[in-house]
Amino acid sequence: MPASQQDLKKKAKTFLDAHPDVKFVDAFLSDLNGVLRGKRLPAKQALKIFDNGLRLPRSLIGVDIWGYDVMANGLVLETGDVDGLCYPASAGLLPAPWSGGDAAQIMLMMGDEDGGPFHADPRQLLIDMQARLAGAGLHPVAAMELEFYLLSRKTDELGRPLLPARNATRRRIGDARMYAISELDNFGGFFADLYAACEAQGLPLGAAIVEGGAGQFEVNLMHQPDAVAAADQAVLFRRTVKGVADKHQLIASFMAKPFGDLAGNGLHVHMSMLNDKGENVFAGDDDSGSEMLHQAVAGLLAAAPEAMIFLAPHLNSYRRFQDASHAPTSLTWGYENRTASIRIPNDGPANRRFEFRIAGADANPYLLMASLLAGALHGVQNKLTPPAATEGNAYEADAPKVPTAWNDAIDAFAQGKILAPLFGDLFTRVYTALKQQELQKANERVTDFEYDTYLQAF
Repeated sequence: MPASQQDLKKKAKTFLDAHPDVKFVDAFLSDLNGVLRGKRLPAKQALKIFDNGLRLPRSLIGVDIWGYDVMANGLVLETGDVDGLCYPASAGLLPAPWSGGDAAQIMLMMGDEDGGPFHADPRQLLIDMQARLAGAGLHPVAAMELEFYLLSRKTDELGRPLLPARNATRRRIGDARMYAISELDNFGGFFADLYAACEAQGLPLGAAIVEGGAGQFEVNLMHQPDAVAAADQAVLFRRTVKGVADKHQLIASFMAKPFGDLAGNGLHVHMSMLNDKGENVFAGDDDSGSEMLHQAVAGLLAAAPEAMIFLAPHLNSYRRFQDASHAPTSLTWGYENRTASIRIPNDGPANRRFEFRIAGADANPYLLMASLLAGALHGVQNKLTPPAATEGNAYEADAPKVPTAWNDAIDAFAQGKILAPLFGDLFTRVYTALKQQELQKANERVTDFEYDTYLQAF
């Protein structure tokens, strides 16, 4: 057992000894869609994971959004559905505070049959991309901002979600109240429990705000000098939000566009880049930033069409991209410009960074981050030059549009010249097959809109 796993096991045993009420442990990994899949184990048995790993079918990494096997990915029948060997990620055993004290959790990463890297695993892909940057003397510092809706457990007659009631009036929410402190007060119990649960897991939260949709909020995670750690924290944060919401008789949703007429949920990534000396290579002599910042921005814009299937991975994801919606619709960048796809905040040379604003909150944090590292590296290595920074309304800019067709996004990645070669044949095959199966099933579904409109019209 590696020394790092020995240390994690010691900490896990100490935790369980100090918390005898913990009866079971959820051991899980993130599949390619970002859905958490794994096993619930008796607490004492969970310690064996640190010694021997946990065996799970390798095909589990590539099941579709409903949990069905994707036969076209080559991981099922062709291999006999062989197991992979999963080991705990660097966070080790963590509490699950929303559970009432009887549960803990371990996040895993899928390995190959012999325990070596399994390159279809999304966390492994991000590790690989971060290693490529390190080989070029670059080290990302990153943070994520996640938007979500708090919803009632009740639905309308068609099963559509309803907004919750405000504590003070018990009347259902009908307006957004963006940035209103009173709205945070209305959900004060939820946020108190959320911050406490995140602190117990070592998840460093920043500010919480009321966003542009009724019942919509955003919480910032603090910057980490490790892109993998930043993505780990986003995965655990989403699980925590949903667990705490359930405790408060609410549903939390990171669905990209839960309501057609309200704001969508975004996942914004802030990133700077350090050299081997720990210096921010995006800092320039003035507020415009360095040449390397501009190269990274150019690479991100060049890779964006191929990355769309990671930024907007599902059918619903593409409903976010509407003009004047704070979801960008043009492949642009600008200084302090929230209508552009990439914003350069005015925060001083030491904190010079970009904010990437295209992705929805339904994106897999590992794949989102890996695509950003790959795009930035592409720009820096090829010394690309971005178009002129956009001033004013980027929705009206004369610039290429953000791709908004799901099927085209699948093909753009599979046939692309930037990301697929970096991500490798195995990952590209498994992920493309996964998305094609989801697309096929979506195309087979007839919606209530179609029945309402067409059934008796002809």
